Formats: sequence, C-alpha cells, structure tokens
Amino acid sequence: MEEQTLYLGCHLSNAKGYLAAGRVALSIGANTFQFFTRNPRGGSMKAIDPADAQALNALCRENGFGTLVAHAPYTLNPCSADPKVRDFAYRCLSEDIERMEYFPNQVYNLHPGSHVGQGIAAGIRLTTELLNDILTKEQSTTVLIETMSGGGSEIGGRFEQIAELIAGVKLQEKIGVCLDTCHVFAAGYDVRNDLDGVLEQFDRIVGLRRLRALHLNDSLFDIGGGKDRHARIGEGFIGLSAMRAAAHHEAFRGLPMILETPNEPPEHGDEIRLLRER
Repeated sequence: MEEQTLYLGCHLSNAKGYLAAGRVALSIGANTFQFFTRNPRGGSMKAIDPADAQALNALCRENGFGTLVAHAPYTLNPCSADPKVRDFAYRCLSEDIERMEYFPNQVYNLHPGSHVGQGIAAGIRLTTELLNDILTKEQSTTVLIETMSGGGSEIGGRFEQIAELIAGVKLQEKIGVCLDTCHVFAAGYDVRNDLDGVLEQFDRIVGLRRLRALHLNDSLFDIGGGKDRHARIGEGFIGLSAMRAAAHHEAFRGLPMILETPNEPPEHGDEIRLLRER
C-alpha cells in the first residue's frame, strides 16, 4: 500500500500573526495547525491583516501543508436557552465564517454546545437552527461539529446526536465532523482496543465521508468517564500504540490531525515525531 502523508500539527497562537504561526509549525515538523480567529474566551476580534493571511497561504502551498483548522471560542454555546448567549454565538460565528475567507477552503471547528437543562433534543434543535441561520452557499469554509465527551449537559457525546444535528442542516455540503480521540474515549468508545469497531459505528451512524479533521489527544482518565481532560501522547489511558494506530489509519488519510495536548510547540514537535513512527 502506498505510504500516506500524515498531516500532523498542533494548536498554535497567532498573536504574532498567521505567518508567524505557520513558521512555528514548520519549525516543529508540522504540516498543518489549528488556530483561533479571535480570543478563545470570546469578546472582540482583532482585524486580520490581508498581507499576513496571503503570506500564510503562500507558505502553506509552498510547503505542502494540509487543511488548516480554525477553532471557535470555547465560550460559545449555540444551544443556550439565554437569548443573549445565543445572540453572541450568532454574531461570533457569522463574523468568523466571513473572516475565514482570508484562508479559503479550510475548516472551522465548533463545540455543539450544552443544553443546560433543556434536554438533548432541544439542544440539538437549537444548534441546528443557528447553523441554518449562518451557513451560506457562498462560503468556502466547512463547519465541523466536534465529537464531545458527554459530560454534564453537553450535546455531541454520542454519534447519534451528531448525526441528528447534521441531518437538520440545510446546506449539507458545508457541514462535517472533527473526531476527538480523547472525547470519544471519555464518552465510552474504545479507540484504545477497537478503533476499527468505533469507526464502523461512526460510519453506520454518521458516515465516514463526514470526517474532515481529527483531534489527536490522549486521555488523563480511563474510558467512559465523561471527563474532557487531555494527556500528552503516550502518557494517558489510550496509550502510544493506539495513538500511532489512529494517526496511520486509512480512514484518516489526508485529514488534518491536530494535537491539543498540554505542551508547548517544541514538545509538540516531539509528539509529532513519535506519531510519524510506525
């Protein structure tokens, strides 16, 4: 079988500019990365310098980068019962998707939200409604729903919930999934011992064609705990062997694989080298 190119990277700050983040990615052996388009805790956004964005796009083309991943602020809750919280989510997502056109044909990752006592069905409905309000035929960005750990009142901890949410989206070509290994493990899917079985379930319920990105994170807690606590590669309950198997799995061929482990860029570079090994 032809050796596949692994598109491995990590989350990088773009506080000094997008080109600077791209250069950091190159320096640690990454060929993709994840970034925030604004403060991860929400709030106002810094204007994007078109020249900086163009320079990053050129660097990515020249160095064979895979798809880049943008991440929505952690404070967004698209299925909140509070109209003010939902209005913030609407404005933030609308602005971010528009800003992503500085980086054409990339992906934008979104936590689907917490229903906060309304119930899962209501949470799914509200997030779907918001997506239908903001997605446009003109955008080149694909919005990704991230698989979650299933803790508390968050939605997206079961593949069935992801499938139901996506089924309600009108612009089907603009929606996809980012699978987080730590989250699905915490939600009870055994990616440590039965990755193929987990992917068979995902394919049957959601569809592997929907997968557009991967978050490669080990887990500080054992399977089924519902706790979103990432560990360094090989230092958690999933383990190095299973993490390598995921990185090299045929189902993830060509996808950007992003590390969100508790490290700084130099250590992320070490993890990237570990994952590239067979």
